[in-house]
Amino acid sequence: MTPVPEAAGQVPTCPRHPDRESYVRCQRCGRPTCPECQRPAAVGIHCVDCVREASKTVRQGRTTFGGSLTDGRPQVTLWIIGICVAVYLLQTVQPSITRDIAFAPVVGDTQPWRFLTSGFAHGGLTHVAFNMYALYVMGQYLEPMLGRARYIALYLLSAFGGSVGILLLASKPAGGVVTLADESWFTAAVGASGAVFGLFGAFLVLQRSLGRSAAGMYVVIGINAVIGFVIPNIAWQAHLGGLVTGALAAAAIGYLGRSKDPLKPADRRIHWVALGAIFVVLVLLSVAKYAL
Repeated sequence: MTPVPEAAGQVPTCPRHPDRESYVRCQRCGRPTCPECQRPAAVGIHCVDCVREASKTVRQGRTTFGGSLTDGRPQVTLWIIGICVAVYLLQTVQPSITRDIAFAPVVGDTQPWRFLTSGFAHGGLTHVAFNMYALYVMGQYLEPMLGRARYIALYLLSAFGGSVGILLLASKPAGGVVTLADESWFTAAVGASGAVFGLFGAFLVLQRSLGRSAAGMYVVIGINAVIGFVIPNIAWQAHLGGLVTGALAAAAIGYLGRSKDPLKPADRRIHWVALGAIFVVLVLLSVAKYAL
């Protein structure tokens, strides 16, 4: 910016606030700047416009996996928790909502949105409380590491993968004859467990990618896996589908696009291509299951 000299005898005023006299000038552009527009600099005072202009040329810090550095507050995780809690409250007020958004293989081909909507509904207070606690714990670690956009992609892919796991492991009625073994085709499921297990799987892969120990998480996953088989009415198929999907997504982020320079962040464009490919594979597996 080039300073504009005042006419002889003219009182200098702040360009942003012409009604305010200012005898302090920006050290960068030389224009008068009032106290509200002054910003302390290494040498003297800069105006707010120069500070904003200078910030555009400053490279934004990123994590090892290319995520933007934040204050560490898991905002996306908190939003997801808020949505799940709100949906659960709506379920208690209007029970038919559960039936309308739950996933069952029998309706997945005609109502594909259920692959995701089922991941935001829950079957009881204990169910939603456990999943939200696990989500908060994992989100505090993974969201700042990955960045908000890829963390959302990981969560939604894992939720989708959980529903695909239910679909692929369900027994499809053959020839129009329904047997007891085909019950899984008509059984509806809800819950964020598939997405949470996806975060578990992502944690394991990313820790290994960083050369860190994840021994404690193996115990947590093992306990939850056993619970899925021991306690009735828990869709272990969603746990498995989410775990595998989350691990694959994390492998793409953790190992693809990495620079040989440890100080240079990973190439995020490769990550998005890989995440898109995982989504396409899940869709193709679902289409194949319904077609066979």
